[in-house]
Amino acid sequence: MLNNFQEFLNMLPLVLIGAGIVLSVFIEMYYKKSESILPWFSALLFIAVSLFSLLMVENQSVIFQGMLATGGIVNIFYFVFTASAAIVSILSADYIKKYGANYGEYYILIQSSVLGMMVMAGARDLFMIFLGLELMSIPFYVLAGVNRKRAAGNEASLKYFLLGAFATGFVVYGIALIYGGAHSTSFETITTNFSALSGNTLFLVGILLFLVGFSFKIAAFPFHVWVPDVYQGSPTTVAGLFSTGGKAAAFAAIIVTLTALFSGIPNEIFAPYLAVVSVFSMLFGSIVALSQDNVKRMLAYSSISHAGYLLIGLTSGSADGVAGVIFYLAVYTFMNLAAFGVIAIVEGENETNLEINSYTGLGSRKPLLAALLSLALFSLAGIPPLAGFFAKYYIFIAAVKSGFTWLAIVGVISSVISVYFYLRIVVLMYFRESDEVPEISISKSGMFAVILSTLLIVILGVLPGSLIDLISSFL
Repeated sequence: MLNNFQEFLNMLPLVLIGAGIVLSVFIEMYYKKSESILPWFSALLFIAVSLFSLLMVENQSVIFQGMLATGGIVNIFYFVFTASAAIVSILSADYIKKYGANYGEYYILIQSSVLGMMVMAGARDLFMIFLGLELMSIPFYVLAGVNRKRAAGNEASLKYFLLGAFATGFVVYGIALIYGGAHSTSFETITTNFSALSGNTLFLVGILLFLVGFSFKIAAFPFHVWVPDVYQGSPTTVAGLFSTGGKAAAFAAIIVTLTALFSGIPNEIFAPYLAVVSVFSMLFGSIVALSQDNVKRMLAYSSISHAGYLLIGLTSGSADGVAGVIFYLAVYTFMNLAAFGVIAIVEGENETNLEINSYTGLGSRKPLLAALLSLALFSLAGIPPLAGFFAKYYIFIAAVKSGFTWLAIVGVISSVISVYFYLRIVVLMYFRESDEVPEISISKSGMFAVILSTLLIVILGVLPGSLIDLISSFL
């Protein structure tokens, strides 16, 4: 009885999100002003689950006959997903009214996508990965076009759906071939027999197809083509969720699937693929971002370059590299949400104020807003002592220790390039004045969400060791 109760406690984060979805559906069905209740209900639900996940982080277990893990790294991912969703829900309370999509089901879709992310992070079987992937992706396709009256939203939703379905095909074929080679979909079996299976061509092709499918989900080059249009056409808060929770869930799936590579087994088979994709993602994302005038497209290309930095950690094939990736994902989540949060506040009705020039003179007109955006951009650029610097530091050090010094050097070059397009906005805010002053209506809930994200960036920058040590203790 005691073991059953402990198992129930361990899986409680999933149960709470599932119950929250059901309760949200009833609120939407039976309460006329559900859209005014659901953002705060969702935010409180996500905050409660994120805090509970951290409290239960030490309680590791495998449930559902070896299909799902809880505790440890899994709970750290739970915290990242639910904290990002809580911030997005608070940001959305006023934003979606301005965007013209003030529907209660918007929050139900966010809750459903988060449940999918959590299933992916805890998966210990390939079928659970697929189940979580679809549970996350289908709400994402709908969220991209949540306002069906906007042509750009419809286009973003359709592009995301078509290319997402195509990428899912790679994942499914990969799973089929992995099963054909390993005769199992269990990660434990695959990890135990990985050395023997690494000589099986069918198995290796399956892993490669699986990686290609998830390269789409993490927005890595050359599977990035959907990112700029989808981020630009989607609601700004939704684009923030895509670039943080969605990316973190995809990396979680790659990490749990390739556990064997980070457990001392030689990484020569997949390191070349990961390294090449990493280099092209970093350089392509940083260089193309230089020429962008739309701030959401700029952050979209920035997201591609950050996928490249994260792949450096996976290429290293070590526990230090994986710890660096998880730390980076946590930090990237909060600094990117802070940036997207400010964009959502500045954005006017009918998607105005989205050009980079719209931020000219913001430092004198809205000093707090400009300061928060500057902190987020400095952190994204990797400027010390903010959390973004330490995130890149841990990744690069892991690469150097594993003999990939050249890859770390490319990462530093890409970071130097990225400083220009991040600081360009800061220069416009503080050192330029504009004749045309766009009207900005400050959202109190939006400001609260941005301040919360920024505080987490500063805290993780001041105390990076506390989180990286916690992550390392479970690897």
